[in-house]
Amino acid sequence: MRYLAIDLGDKRTGIAIGDDFTGIVTPHEVLSVPIKPTHDRLLVAIEKCIDDFGPDALVLGMPYHMDGSEGERAKIVRVFGAALVEHTGLKIHYQDERLTSADAEWVLDGSGKTHGQKKALRDALAAAAILRDFLESNG
Repeated sequence: MRYLAIDLGDKRTGIAIGDDFTGIVTPHEVLSVPIKPTHDRLLVAIEKCIDDFGPDALVLGMPYHMDGSEGERAKIVRVFGAALVEHTGLKIHYQDERLTSADAEWVLDGSGKTHGQKKALRDALAAAAILRDFLESNG
């Protein structure tokens, strides 16, 4: 199956692509579309990614607290996930995203990139980490 992973953010949303056949995950892009005041523009941007890549399902990062509980941010993700299902008809898998941003930061630390270049990649790398974790836990 082909997957499109989403690291949902307030201002930037990371997108990664991959499949369970090869296990290859690629950071795809960062959408600089804010989720507020409505998520309509972000839905349209993600639908374009879906049209371009043709995934069988979506993997949406779920921001659990370190104790495993869900907070306000998780509610926002679930509402957005329901809107994605409604607009795309694709199945959504929620994947724990704890520490994926830290993982992305660790990758970028030794890259030699400027702060601005890192900022442009961080969310796509976090989405890739979310998808790698999903594939590993479901393989």
